[in-house]
Parts: sequence; C-alpha cells; structure tokens
Amino acid sequence: MKIHICVDVLGNPYALHATTADVTDRNGAVEMFSQPNLHLPNLIKILVDGGYTGEEFAAKIKILTGAEVEVSKRSELHKFAVIPKRWIVERTFGWLDKCRRLWKNCERLIVNTLNMVKLAFLSVLLRRY
Repeated sequence: MKIHICVDVLGNPYALHATTADVTDRNGAVEMFSQPNLHLPNLIKILVDGGYTGEEFAAKIKILTGAEVEVSKRSELHKFAVIPKRWIVERTFGWLDKCRRLWKNCERLIVNTLNMVKLAFLSVLLRRY
C-alpha cells in the first residue's frame, strides 16, 4: 500500500489518501486532491518530488486545486546535497514511522492503514501542542 499525504510547512496534515501499490504516485495524488470533502482554498503552490513530473499531472492538479506544481529534483551528480523544502514531507513520514503499526505494512485493508495513519498524526499533534 502507498500513503499519499499533503502537509504544510510545519508538517500538519491537510490531505491523506491510501492506495494499493500498483497505483502510480501521480494517479494517487490526483485521487487525493479530487476527494469531495477536501477544501484547500489558500493553496498556492504544491512542492513535489521527481516522481510527480509531467505537464499532464500539473494541469490536472491546477484544475483540481488551482495551485501550481513545483518539482524539486535532485542534482544530476550523485553527491549528497540538501534540497530545499524536500525534507518537510520526509520528516513527516519519519514521525509516522515511529508508530509501530506503520513501520511495516501489516494491514490487510486500505481503510485500516488510512485510519492508523490518522491515529499516528493525532498522536504527533497531541505531543506537539
């Protein structure tokens, strides 16, 4: 299973979506942003990694959210370099990995995985505030 998340700069979750492993990252993100109960009126820019490249994807996201898509790519050299703002989502996934039931996918149903991610985010937010 894949977990697709949309977070702000502080790591607070705005949108969560879980899919099977055969769904591509781009299609999972389009499904996440096309949820009927998702309202993000102040969204201006979405920062994504290299798995979300493509003008067709950017056009679909622009239609769904009204925000532009910015792809943060690694450098072509195979050296370690910090990529600005890419750590935000990686840090959030690190917080989720502290939850024992999420470090390895043990759930049989997608709904159970999504609910465990929500519980893990509740735990993170309660510890923070």
